[in-house]
Amino acid sequence: MFISLAFVASLIASTAAHATFQELWINGVDQGSSCVRLPVSNSPVTSVTTNDIACNANATPSSGVCSINPGDSVTVEMHQQPGDRSCANEAIGGDHYGPINIYMAKVDDATSAVGSSSNWFKVSEIGLPSNNPDYWGTEVLNDNCGHFTFTVPSDIAPGDYLIRAEVIALHVASTEGGAQFYMSCYQVKVGGSGSATPATVKFPGAYSATDPGILINIYQQLNTYQIPGPTPYATTSPTVAATPYPTTATWNTAEQPSTVPTSVPTPGAPGIGKA
Repeated sequence: MFISLAFVASLIASTAAHATFQELWINGVDQGSSCVRLPVSNSPVTSVTTNDIACNANATPSSGVCSINPGDSVTVEMHQQPGDRSCANEAIGGDHYGPINIYMAKVDDATSAVGSSSNWFKVSEIGLPSNNPDYWGTEVLNDNCGHFTFTVPSDIAPGDYLIRAEVIALHVASTEGGAQFYMSCYQVKVGGSGSATPATVKFPGAYSATDPGILINIYQQLNTYQIPGPTPYATTSPTVAATPYPTTATWNTAEQPSTVPTSVPTPGAPGIGKA
């Protein structure tokens, strides 16, 4: 009975807690929405075979390109409503439990590259870091005011890239087509002198609707969880621990800004956020 009630509750909540990745931080400096292709809706993509699975449906074009370097700390930021950066609201609520995936794709021009034509490699992921109790990547977002931080691989070649930040919500994923995909693409230029060209996948193509991490009933005891997509390049993922995952925020939520910069900041601007 507990499982069925939880499942019903998730169905009720599923229409009221959608979200989008909206802002970017580089080494603690707030780039706001200056280089993101903002989705026109906070609703999910539900088909893994549509071109929308790359950078979302009808994402708004952007002329901004943010500058990053190999080894930089980059943070993506998600919230339920456009322009809402309040830490009083969950980044993605309604029991939208699931993993976070971060991909990059080297492109000729970040402002015009087509996500579904690009070649993507994964650079970070977090799925179910603890099963005692179950604690998901999306709960990391909620504990950290919508922020998830990853490191740019230290050896990738310079040039224009897209960054694809994605949440897969699994609260109604026990039937095929039930998983919900929330993603945004950020436009960046990578500096440095690296030369690595990691193995890539396509979107669509990287996922199947029946992948074990996509077609899954999360309202059961899960000892393991297989994160969809390829293995991250040059990093490892947290294993599923049998001890509680620390829920203390690693992001300085007290200094979370309420406004959203819309122009790429001047290099050298002061940063806040990560403790």
